[in-house]
Amino acid sequence: MQIGNLHILNPLFLAPMAGVTDHPFRVICRKLGAGVVYTEFVSANGIIRENMKTLEIMKFTNDERPIGIQLFGETPDIVGNAAKIVYDMLKPDIIDINYGCPVPKVTKHGAGSAALKDLSLMEDITRSVVESVPNIPVTVKMRGGWNNNNIISTEAGILMEKIGVAAITLHPRTTQQQFSGQSNWNLIKELKNAINIPVIGNGDIQTVNDYNRMKEETGCDGIMIGRAALGNPWIFKSIQYAELGKSEYIPMITEKINLAKRHFQMLKEYYNERLSVNLSKKHFNYYFKGFDGASCWRKKFMQITTTNEINDLMQKMQKALIPESI
Repeated sequence: MQIGNLHILNPLFLAPMAGVTDHPFRVICRKLGAGVVYTEFVSANGIIRENMKTLEIMKFTNDERPIGIQLFGETPDIVGNAAKIVYDMLKPDIIDINYGCPVPKVTKHGAGSAALKDLSLMEDITRSVVESVPNIPVTVKMRGGWNNNNIISTEAGILMEKIGVAAITLHPRTTQQQFSGQSNWNLIKELKNAINIPVIGNGDIQTVNDYNRMKEETGCDGIMIGRAALGNPWIFKSIQYAELGKSEYIPMITEKINLAKRHFQMLKEYYNERLSVNLSKKHFNYYFKGFDGASCWRKKFMQITTTNEINDLMQKMQKALIPESI
């Protein structure tokens, strides 16, 4: 797949997710088969104000490449200037514009998927970014529309291509749906048939079968996976195995525990004590599912307050579930 001047060998994308796709999780997903990863989405206003938390979110290492930084904002000049700052400071491989976030605290200001209610604003923001960073591909991630009476993904996609966007990711739910109901993959197919730039499908990819069906039903050029990677970053490896004609890759409990331990260590090295504990507990809630006694272990981890307690409980869990590790 070609996105502007960037050649993508493996069109499997890790979706940008707030509070999830930080440096440790991106590294893990890259090692397990994600072809392209994205930072958590960042505020254009925060970049302009040089907000330290915003700047920290954007940091990445070369082993994460190819990597995209996703911006959101409602003011064209600010989003364009923020894109230039990001490019000059970090040189990511892709700048992505967020027209997909349905969360009210983002949309109430006119950012995220709220732009789908105003195509002229969407045009102005996108043009400002494309003109601000001519040496890097600009992509957009969007929803099908604001509600079922406002499905504009194909119209918006045609407009985005004319402005100079290099690829479009479509999550074919509406803002009103949030994450409920089913995504309408027909919208991905319609968009793919209407434009010449790559279309990346997103929404309801939980298994290898879902991946195969989306490719077959929509003809999309690549697929982006979000929530299904939580606790299961092996989904990228499973898809790669399927592409090679191998049996689906299913991690054993030993591998789940070992990766959870590694993830915890990475979080501990990257964040302070309190934040590393809270983030570890969030991820453990996803990793530790699908085996006998999983809910009991999750409850124990939720009661923990220090990294030392996590270490101790991880050792107990390993001994209980993998006797040969004693």
